[in-house]
Amino acid sequence: MTSLNTPVHAARVGRPAYSQTIPCQPSTAETCRKLVQRVLGAWCLDELADGAVLIVTELIANASKHTSCHDIRLTVGRPSASRVRVGVVDWEPERLPAAGHADHGDESGRGLLLIDAVSDCWGYDLYGSDRCPWGKEVWAELQLTSDG
Repeated sequence: MTSLNTPVHAARVGRPAYSQTIPCQPSTAETCRKLVQRVLGAWCLDELADGAVLIVTELIANASKHTSCHDIRLTVGRPSASRVRVGVVDWEPERLPAAGHADHGDESGRGLLLIDAVSDCWGYDLYGSDRCPWGKEVWAELQLTSDG
């Protein structure tokens, strides 16, 4: 399990990225929220923290509910100077994300709809060959609104 006493070292140059393997269970979401906040703080991108925290919470909830993976990988990267990508990698490429339809009284089924509302874009990438993928990353990107 990730220790919050371990300092986060997130590069500030190039295309910095951070990743951490965590147990695939809803209870790790709190640890991941703190890790995402620390990474964004190291990059001086605190204005994106609220959206990134919501995204990581929903991605971990979806992975723990819809896969049987024991571990998942949290990723936080900067595809450009003005964008942040938060993702979760799991090892069940056949379980692709799809926005659900939730009725008024349903307690679930809105996670990807929330991610869609908060992020600038979201999607997934398959890892491995087209004929034999070994995993996928479900991700969402946030755009800086200021000159950062």
